[in-house]
Amino acid sequence: MKYFTFILIAICFTFYTHAQTPKREFRGAWIATVNNIDYPSSKTLTSAQQQAEFIKLLDQHQQAGINAVMVQIRTNGDAFYPSELAPWSEYLTSKQGKAPEPFYDPLAFMVAECRKRGIEFHAWFNPYRAVPNINTTVLDAKHVAIMHPDWLLPYGNLRVLDPGKPEVIKHITEVVMEVATKYDIDGVHFDDYFYPYPSAGLTINDSTTYNKNSRGILNRADWRRDNINILVKTIADNLKAVKPWVKFGISPFGIWQNKTTAQPLGSATSGLQSYSDVYCDSRLWLQKGWVDYVAPQLYWNIGLAVADFAILVPWWANNVFDRHLYIGHAAYRINSTDAAAWQNPSQMPTQIRLVRNTPKVQGSIFYNTNTLNKNLLGFRDSLITQIYKTPALMPQMAWKDAISPSSPKNLTANLTNTVLQIKWEKPVVGTTELEKIRGYVLYRFADNEAVDITNSAAIRSIIYKDTTAFFDADVSPKAMRYTYAITAIDRLHNESFPSNNAVVALVAGSEQEIVTEAQLNQNTPNPFDDYTKITYKLERASHVSLRILDIMGTERHRLVDEYQTEGEYSYDFHNLNLETGVYFYTLQTRSAISVKRMIVIR
Repeated sequence: MKYFTFILIAICFTFYTHAQTPKREFRGAWIATVNNIDYPSSKTLTSAQQQAEFIKLLDQHQQAGINAVMVQIRTNGDAFYPSELAPWSEYLTSKQGKAPEPFYDPLAFMVAECRKRGIEFHAWFNPYRAVPNINTTVLDAKHVAIMHPDWLLPYGNLRVLDPGKPEVIKHITEVVMEVATKYDIDGVHFDDYFYPYPSAGLTINDSTTYNKNSRGILNRADWRRDNINILVKTIADNLKAVKPWVKFGISPFGIWQNKTTAQPLGSATSGLQSYSDVYCDSRLWLQKGWVDYVAPQLYWNIGLAVADFAILVPWWANNVFDRHLYIGHAAYRINSTDAAAWQNPSQMPTQIRLVRNTPKVQGSIFYNTNTLNKNLLGFRDSLITQIYKTPALMPQMAWKDAISPSSPKNLTANLTNTVLQIKWEKPVVGTTELEKIRGYVLYRFADNEAVDITNSAAIRSIIYKDTTAFFDADVSPKAMRYTYAITAIDRLHNESFPSNNAVVALVAGSEQEIVTEAQLNQNTPNPFDDYTKITYKLERASHVSLRILDIMGTERHRLVDEYQTEGEYSYDFHNLNLETGVYFYTLQTRSAISVKRMIVIR
């Protein structure tokens, strides 16, 4: 069995080894907070522990190639942020209404940490669910169920906000816009909970609401769908008016309607139908352009008779109209006993291959974070080494913004004994949010490779920093030369035309073979506070420049700038104004640059 598993994994890896990964692809992961599924791991963590745990999750996702997270910030009428409209979540502090101790704003922290890593942050709301169990849930006085008990719709022990009440639509809109206006989020994300999922012996008792506010709609099911439609359109309109760059997406149940019910529009499936069972008309939302993307939860394996993944992916692609489609994958089912297919290590890689080979599908989202990071059947390893090995830009949303930013200028590449220093000038851009530069895409081409920025394999790095320098230490000993190009990207990942090309010649072999004119030594002591010694040796006479740069490539000190004969030199550097941090010192001669790293601790 182990040999069989190895062969399957090898087959999956072979596909990704030879196929070019998409240059643009949404690569998401859900981070569920309800019941502490993903984060935080416990209700009793300190603020520092919560922050450390979230940073670890993000670092794991970044390593795996994930470029977006859907973080659940509202589970049951609560909040993972200081709110005027909802109490603090019990899943954050063990008691609903209790703030973190010591106090901090978790949402602001999470958005900032995502921004550092170039990971999009989509604020995930469960809009309608209010009380998971009316008999056991301890509610804060600020909770909507206490403030407005007349807004509740009972369904067994569950309480949801009644979608048919105009005041509920107004309240949910205010909840969403409170977050959208206060925080620099990239997206607003709804899950699949609208009207309650059917449960044996229970009925939805909304006759009072219907009789009061039917709007002339005679069919109750049509009226319920219209209630949901009104909320979806209202959220879309409000976001567009206030922050048009914020994406709005919904993750519905994976079946809209079965073909046996909705000829000819439905899918060739026979499972629960979100259209009639939870009154979710996701196809209409796409057709009307109310949402920017849908991420249907296709949590089934390929070949499942009732809901075949391989049938549903093309169905959704044929019904997405001009909006984005990202497929929701059941990472939590990998290696489960739900079906033999989930114990096959090729199941999930094959799903991704199918997604990539289906036109109009632009990415994947995995549920959930914990199971993804457990590396079940080696799937996370396959993301790192093969499937998401090359970084990807986000798919463009031309209906939001299709204007490319200006190009960076004056790109240069200089060889050192250990790295290549790449520098450029920022493009001139406007000051509106849609005009600002979010980052840069650095491309690298070896030897006689054609300079082609559509080639995803040529992306050396997507740089999400306000910088004009990059140190490329990943230099192949086999390459004879590299050609670099760089582009700028804006908030919605529109990409500029490339800069000028910068060509640098390499010499194969060891570090000593690369730099023969001068030898720069490591400073000592290192790390240091107020004093260190820098030494170097010239093999022949040359003009010499010895400089200290900060990590952004800005010159902080020029220690030597003169012609020197061959020989050994030393320089005593007394630090007067360098703060704690990492710096580089560079020795530039007539034909080479050497770079070493120094650390200041004060």
